[in-house]
Amino acid sequence: MTSLPDPWPAPRVLHPVDAVVALPGSKSLTNRALILAAVADGPSVVRRALRSRDTSLMAAALTSLGTSVDTSGDDWVVTPGAFDRDAEVDCGLAGTVMRFVPPVAGLSTSVVSFDGDAHMRQRPIGQVLSALRDLGVSIRGDALPFSVHGSGSVRGGVVTVDASGSSQFVSALLLAGARYDEGVDVRHVGRPVPSLPHIDMTIAMLREHGVEVDDADADRWSVAPGPVKAVDHVIEPDLSNAAPFLALAAVSGGSVTVRDWPRATDQAGDALRGILTEMGCEVRFVDEGLRVTGSGVLHGIDVDLHDVGELTPAVAALCALAGSPSHLRGIGHIRGHETDRLAALATELGALGADVTEHDDGLSLRPAALHGGVFHTYADHRMAHAGVIVAAAVDGVLVEDVATTAKTFPDFAGFWSGLVAP
Repeated sequence: MTSLPDPWPAPRVLHPVDAVVALPGSKSLTNRALILAAVADGPSVVRRALRSRDTSLMAAALTSLGTSVDTSGDDWVVTPGAFDRDAEVDCGLAGTVMRFVPPVAGLSTSVVSFDGDAHMRQRPIGQVLSALRDLGVSIRGDALPFSVHGSGSVRGGVVTVDASGSSQFVSALLLAGARYDEGVDVRHVGRPVPSLPHIDMTIAMLREHGVEVDDADADRWSVAPGPVKAVDHVIEPDLSNAAPFLALAAVSGGSVTVRDWPRATDQAGDALRGILTEMGCEVRFVDEGLRVTGSGVLHGIDVDLHDVGELTPAVAALCALAGSPSHLRGIGHIRGHETDRLAALATELGALGADVTEHDDGLSLRPAALHGGVFHTYADHRMAHAGVIVAAAVDGVLVEDVATTAKTFPDFAGFWSGLVAP
């Protein structure tokens, strides 16, 4: 990757973009596939795995527990091993590592210690740790850093959790639940669970591995005890990572096609099809994938993003450029993501001239003339996406720490520049 100045002068679009892009694989699918492969009954392959900071941290975490993860090629070979060694897990800024690995570590016979980047210590994990204690796992600490003291097995059973802060709290318990003596029966209490498509993704992958999952009742997910069959996965493109590229079509009045967009998927990013249509774009499937064509005019929207909150930064950036007001609702939970995304978006878009109001659970944006300036990213890859979208339409925008996009898209800036360059 080429060294970049910081802050980075993100390129302005001077012509309608016409491009076909192939995106890296989904982080959400890759890290779930790695977890399931580590607890499976034999070796398996994660094909077209995303190679990024988050997935590398997951592979390293599982390797430290005793699993063999060969990441030398595009297809990663995973061979389960005995969880019988003391280990130290670096979570970085990866919520999936911090939340998905401790339930697996409970199956070890050793001590597994967890820590991460400084900001990671502020992200919520207490609900997962409390649930694991209720299921019979010995844990020291209630937030990063903490340690799991395994006994070789986990009792499992019924557990109640408030997953209103993150759907990952539920997925974390379900992914390893089949290996628990009594399985796991997760019951949610509290405000509605955000990002439900991610739980649907977890359940679909568990069923592919032969795991019996009962999700017939609202706010309850039950995994029966039993083996986790070894299954090879082909990872779909990361559709949430498609947001800035499709936004480029909307901003420039051009056309961008994302290769291999699945016709059916549990990824939250699939909601971009409806959102961009409502904002005035033409969206359609073509032989190569999904094509979005901008009309040259961006309409504001009133939309509940509760189930697809990770799209908020890119959508908010487009709304700041729209010719009519927008209101983004149902996303109070994204205050607990890599940063408080609502506060960060209100601050950074406002600093560039946007007329934006921050609410407890959303943002309101009204048409305003934007200007250049530094757009701070708070070590958050989605904030960087928002910054480059605005920069595509506004002269003089500098994006701080654009390298944070390596979390899910290595050399994003180089790829982006290649599309935007005249």
